[in-house]
Formats: sequence, C-alpha cells, structure tokens
Amino acid sequence: MTPGHVAYGLGAQYGLRISAETVASWERGLEVPSEYEITALAGVLWCAPGELLTAARSLREHRVSRELAADELAGRVGMATTAYLRMEESGRWRGNERQSAALSEALGLTPADFVTATGREDELAELLRRAVETRWQAYVRPVAKLAPVDRRLVQGVLEQLHSDYQALMVSTLSWSSTGTDRAGGTGDEGRAFLARIVERFWQTADV
Repeated sequence: MTPGHVAYGLGAQYGLRISAETVASWERGLEVPSEYEITALAGVLWCAPGELLTAARSLREHRVSRELAADELAGRVGMATTAYLRMEESGRWRGNERQSAALSEALGLTPADFVTATGREDELAELLRRAVETRWQAYVRPVAKLAPVDRRLVQGVLEQLHSDYQALMVSTLSWSSTGTDRAGGTGDEGRAFLARIVERFWQTADV
C-alpha cells in the first residue's frame, strides 16, 4: 500500500483527514501519530497496534502496544486516570513503589524498559558516571532507588563498572606516559565507556 492508499483508508474507515505526506512522515519517523491514529492505522493495515511499535520507549507507546486504554491501565496501577495521563504526557513517572511494580507488570516492562519509559535514563546515566569516576559505594542507594533492581545486585554491578573504568584509565595513562601512539590514548576510550554507561550497567546486571 502506498501512503496515498493508507491515507484514503484512514479517511474512508475512520473519518480521519490525513494526507499521504503525513503518512510518509510517520513511516520515516519524522512525525508521531496520536493514539487514535495508531489504532486506526493498525485497522487499515490489518495488524495489531503493537506491531507498529516494535521499539516502544515511552509509557504511551508501551501502553498502546499492549492495547490498553489509559483508564484501564490507571485502574491496574491504582491511580486516577487524569493523574496517570499527566505523567504519560510529561514523560516523568511519579508513582510510588507499589504503583511502579504494578505498572511494570501491566506493561511487561523489564527494569531497563521501566527506566527508559519513565524518563529516568539521563538521571541514571549521570549517577553511573559519578559512581565509576569517584567512590562507587556512595551511589548504591541512589541507583537502587532509581532502577527497580535489587540493591545487592546494584552494589556488585557498580563495583565491577568502577573497576573496569579505573583499569581502563590506568591503562590509557600508561600508554600516554610512554609516548606510544595508541588509539584512545588521549581519553577517547574513557569517553566511549562513559557514553555507553547505561548500556554497560544493564549488560552487567543481566536482568
């Protein structure tokens, strides 16, 4: 189906005035359809909404991929629909521990999915960078509070990441002091390590 065919189907079946150019922008990821538009698009394409969101990241995308209405999910989580929608629209989750667990269960979120969907990934990255550059012990509690992972596991992961990073920096300094021409000798390896710190955290945690 061309974008024009899809646009026609959206109008004929769902009364949506969507242009072929807009459909093409959806395909390229330049624009994001609304929840109703995603549902209508799935209907036109004879598929489930979740099949159009193969890499869901936001709370809304995860909810739509599970074909859950906002009021249904809010009920499962145990909060008012308006309160849930405010969090979904802002991209910042403010539920308590019980509500967070209920959210993860309802949406089938892994710990990594939860952190990303609730807008906490940048904050986690900053904590992890500080942990590997300074005293990791001081960051066990903040990281465990941010990510839904057992505190003892967080402790082991931070210790490992700190050890890996410090060993890398010692190695880099050793190569630099001998004047050896080596890729990463100017700190590129350290910067690359820190740039992927969240990914390394989840890989090491293996959850």
